[in-house]
Amino acid sequence: MTKTAVILFNLGGPDSPEAVQPFLYNLFNDPAILHIPSPFRSLLAAFISRRRNKVAQEIYGHIGGKSPILEQTRAQAQALEKALEKALATETEDVRTFIAMRYWHPFTAETVRDVANWSPDRVVLLPLYPQFSTTTTASSVAEWRHVAARSGLSAPVHSICCYPTDHHFVESFANPLRLALAEAARKKPTLQPRVLFSAHGLPKRIIERGDPYAWQVKKTAAAIVHALGESDLDWSVTYQSRVGRLQWIGPATVDELRRAGGDNRPVVVVPLSFVSEHSETLVELDIQYRDAAMSAGVPLYIRVPTPGSDDSFIRGLAEMVRMVMNGAHGSPCSGTGERLCPHEFSACPMAAAHGTSAAA
Repeated sequence: MTKTAVILFNLGGPDSPEAVQPFLYNLFNDPAILHIPSPFRSLLAAFISRRRNKVAQEIYGHIGGKSPILEQTRAQAQALEKALEKALATETEDVRTFIAMRYWHPFTAETVRDVANWSPDRVVLLPLYPQFSTTTTASSVAEWRHVAARSGLSAPVHSICCYPTDHHFVESFANPLRLALAEAARKKPTLQPRVLFSAHGLPKRIIERGDPYAWQVKKTAAAIVHALGESDLDWSVTYQSRVGRLQWIGPATVDELRRAGGDNRPVVVVPLSFVSEHSETLVELDIQYRDAAMSAGVPLYIRVPTPGSDDSFIRGLAEMVRMVMNGAHGSPCSGTGERLCPHEFSACPMAAAHGTSAAA
C-alpha cells in the first residue's frame, strides 16, 4: 500500500488573547515578510509585535479573542481526505491529510514530526493560498523543506504551486457571487452594483522583486467574471490589510468603497485571496469596511463568503492532489503542470525549473 501525506499550508492565527503578540512576532520575524538580516529583523519584529498588540487584541476581540482559522482548516482537511478516499476507492492507496501553520500551532516542526511518525511513501504540499506569493507559499514550502531535512524525513516531496484559475476554485466564488448580485438586484433594483475583488495587499517592493501574486489575483478575478458570463459587470481588483508606512499595491479596498459611495453604487465584496474566514474577513471586511461603506454613502454592502469546505473547492483540491499522485512532474500550476506566470515574474517557483534565476 502506498501512503501519501497531504500537507495543507496556512498562515495560522492566535488561539487565545495571550497568543496574539507571539503570533505577530512570528509573522514579522519571517525573512519573507521583512527582508532584513537577523538579528535586526528579530529586534524589529519584537518592536512591531509589541506596538500592534493592542490593536490586534481589539480586532480578535470581535471574534471571541482568537482566530477561527485552525478549526476551518481542519474542516477543509477532513473534507479533502474524504474526497480523496472516495475518489481513490482502492486498497493500494492510503491518504492522510495534515495541517502545517506558518506562524502558530500546529507549527511546521510539529507537523513534520507527526508525518514522520506515520512514515509516508510520498508527501504532497498543498498551500491554501490560491495565488502564489513569496510571502505565503514560498515561505511555507521553504520552512517545510528546511525542517523536514533537519528531521530526517526522506519521503519524496511534491509541491502544488498555485491554482488562481482552477475552474473548481473559480466556481466556489462565482456561485455565491451570483447569489449576491441577485440579492443586490432585489434590494436596489434601480442601481447597478459594483463588484470589488478584494485581496490581501503586499508592499510594492515585493512585487517589484518578481513576485507574481498581483498578476495572479487579477487572473482569478477575470476568471470569476468570465464564469458569471456577464459582460457588463462593473468590477475591479482592490487590496486590503495595509500596515506600516511602506508603499503598497493598490487601489485600496477602502478607497474604492468611498468612491462607490460617491457614485451611489451598491457594493459586492469578494475576498478572492482567502479560502477561509478569519480576522481579515470577519472583522476587516464585515465590520470595519462595512462601517466605512455606510459612512461613505454606499446604499448597499454585501460580502461574499470564502469557499471554506465548499464542495467545488474541495473537489478542485482533490483533483490537483490526484494529479500529483498519478505522476505529474514539477509544480502543478492551476492544475496544468505547466508554468502559468509570464517569465518576467522571476520569483515564480517554476522559474528555476526553466533556468531563470528567482529573485532574492
